[in-house]
Amino acid sequence: MSKKILTAYFSASGVTKRTAIAVAKVLGADLFEIVPKTPYTDADLDWTDKNSRSTVEMKDASSRPEISSRIGNIADYDAVFIGFPIWWYTAPTIIKTFLESYDFSGKEIVLFATSGGSGLGKTEGDLKPCAPRAIWKGGKLINGASESAIKAWVSGIDL
Repeated sequence: MSKKILTAYFSASGVTKRTAIAVAKVLGADLFEIVPKTPYTDADLDWTDKNSRSTVEMKDASSRPEISSRIGNIADYDAVFIGFPIWWYTAPTIIKTFLESYDFSGKEIVLFATSGGSGLGKTEGDLKPCAPRAIWKGGKLINGASESAIKAWVSGIDL
């Protein structure tokens, strides 16, 4: 029996979206974009501004930006690949919103991220409490990876 896989992603600038589309294609997975109810503007994403929306959210451990839509059939999936850009050495807080919005008990979760300057850092440890009964499979930083590189990565994951 082959597993049904979902690739869910948040992309603020389009970089992670391109990567998520490539991951979903390699996996033969369904694709779901995690879209914030209130879209981020360029000013919101200005990490050099200590008062920008993204900076304020990342400094507030309780921040949970709203998501504009839901997956109606999450129970149908065996594994969920979750993609996002790295913000402040971890996942944006909207990923916590996503994880806390569904029951991932017994589902395999695989993270992937894009970043202009850092690795996954403490990401998995930050996210695990949001879906404690999931089966966490680690993650990978993917910046402009080719389809063959993505195939090599996913072939090494025990799904």
